[in-house]
Amino acid sequence: MKKIMMLLAVIALASCNQKPNPYVTLQGHIANSDLDSIVILGRNFEKHIKVNSDGSFKDTLKVTDGFHGINNGASQSFLYLKNGYDMTVDFDMNSFPESIEFSGNGSITNEYLTMKLQFIKDEDISNYSSFFELEKEPFDAKIADLKKRMDDMLNNAKGLDSAVVIMEKEANDKMIIFFQDNYEKEHQNLIGLRKGDPSPAFNYPDKNGNNVSLADLKGKYVYIDVWATWCGPCKREIPFLKEMDEEYKGKNIAFVSLSIDKMENKEKWLKMIEEEDLKGIQILADKDWSSDFVTAYNIEGIPRFILLDQEGNIVNSNAPRPSDPNLKAVLNTLEL
Repeated sequence: MKKIMMLLAVIALASCNQKPNPYVTLQGHIANSDLDSIVILGRNFEKHIKVNSDGSFKDTLKVTDGFHGINNGASQSFLYLKNGYDMTVDFDMNSFPESIEFSGNGSITNEYLTMKLQFIKDEDISNYSSFFELEKEPFDAKIADLKKRMDDMLNNAKGLDSAVVIMEKEANDKMIIFFQDNYEKEHQNLIGLRKGDPSPAFNYPDKNGNNVSLADLKGKYVYIDVWATWCGPCKREIPFLKEMDEEYKGKNIAFVSLSIDKMENKEKWLKMIEEEDLKGIQILADKDWSSDFVTAYNIEGIPRFILLDQEGNIVNSNAPRPSDPNLKAVLNTLEL
């Protein structure tokens, strides 16, 4: 009996003395993949991981604890990595990052963060104006509901990395404070741009150097995409915008892409129009962020989408994005 007790004590002591690995072990499988490698990106960090012919991969990484990008060559998602993690990441190349699944040490934290990012997308939180357009009572109710749901999500996620819990509490609090502190100013800036109000006008050169004005488009519905060549989220909308242009070809609607690239980058803008075969009316604002149309709409983030009626009046100053199925639902209610 003494020998058994001594053996158990030795095992327990050995377990206590084991230190977590000073690196991340990352492995997984990619379905429907023809990739040679995936890339993990961090702060001053880049690691290419070989993908085998069967879609499997495995490697070790010495990281600075925190967020990292995982790039499959076509798109990117995010991972939270911490030295000591031994995590499996599986996904389907045809539906990345939606199909991503985690298991192993580190999976709970990454599952929570994936859920949080999806929540931010579903609630369109990055579209600040949709919050600030609300009157005070519904705004307060929406912010209170947002805070409660984020707090519940965090409190219900058991087993999170303690550093992530602290980080998330701070991030949630800062988000709520941002909305509350900026409501009065932003609301006042937006209330003059309500549904039915005349839209601020534009008159900017197109890709051929010919000026196109809002007045030129009278009689048509106008869907405006405010974007720039350097804007990643803007570029992700391009395929969907091209599909919309094709689907509604011949209808009584004009698709206008208004770039706020700096004038010194005009050639870059023209090159992207050609290389991406951009459709619709392509125009370049005269003073990027300071252009009259941009400041009139108080645009501080892009992409921004605006829908106007045949008389140039506002239908929606924060219209759904081309990738949002709700856009077609809105357009199909119009007399196109």
